[in-house]
Amino acid sequence: MFAARLHLFVALACFTSFAVAQELPDAAKTKTHEMFRVLKYCEGVVFDHDGKGYISWGDTITQFTLDGKNQPWAKTGAPNGHKVLADGTHLVCDASQHAVLHLAADGKLLDPASKECEGKALRGPNDLTLDVKHGGFYFSDPGGSSAEKPIGTVHYVDSKGVTTLVDSGLAFPNGIVLTPDGKKLYLAESQKNMVHVYDVKGPGKLGKREKFADLPRKKEKTPQIDNQPDGMCLDAAGNLYVAHYGMKQVQVLNPKGEVIRRYDGGNVTTSNVAFGGPKMDQLFITGGIGPEAGEGGLFRIDLGMKGLVILPAKK
Repeated sequence: MFAARLHLFVALACFTSFAVAQELPDAAKTKTHEMFRVLKYCEGVVFDHDGKGYISWGDTITQFTLDGKNQPWAKTGAPNGHKVLADGTHLVCDASQHAVLHLAADGKLLDPASKECEGKALRGPNDLTLDVKHGGFYFSDPGGSSAEKPIGTVHYVDSKGVTTLVDSGLAFPNGIVLTPDGKKLYLAESQKNMVHVYDVKGPGKLGKREKFADLPRKKEKTPQIDNQPDGMCLDAAGNLYVAHYGMKQVQVLNPKGEVIRRYDGGNVTTSNVAFGGPKMDQLFITGGIGPEAGEGGLFRIDLGMKGLVILPAKK
């Protein structure tokens, strides 16, 4: 069932191509708006074909509208990275279920999209990115990994639902983004505070892992408590937006890997980013309000910069 739905990507893909470079607003001229809070640290922000948004926190996925109204949509265990398919169903990484889940448009669980790779159970899927052109997706699995134990992996699920290993030996692989031409894959390695890039040779076929950027480090005697890149997204000019956990920032990297902007994330443990809104020029940000376990929140910056649409056209 899942594989059949995945084929819809190919015929119904809808990509916004990289646009001519557009000037990003200065950080000092932007304001980060708080939209609403939830009881726990949150992440996994995504939008569906109707413009409704979703965030993951605790065991819950909350659905929201642009006016900040929100309601529980599904409970899965430990939801995280989240994408929407052409038929309105959803893919959700869930570490507690050791799977990439497949949910119906009403939030009901379907058969998992991926739960093992080459005969081995997944450890804890974290984030994913769609390979719309070929009907598959990539996801990161940092389960049990750390700087001292770099066992994190990256996987590809093809249009038939077969999961393969595409990279390993990583210290908490996290946010992951495929460019719309399918030629480059970006990956955040959290515990090394860097972003990698791969040349994509074909569906699930990656070239050598290359360092794309070392990211700024936290400053002592400031509210910054850590420096671990988390979720990421692209704008239509090819800039990469990195939610920098512990830095209270979203950092923007140009296609050369240079940090060109640092926007206020609105929360300390900034976790994920996605473009949305009627003109796709608003940046939505998730994370934790304080340094300790507690409330999470959704924030918004009205950038005026077009985000990259990676959403299969609605069936």
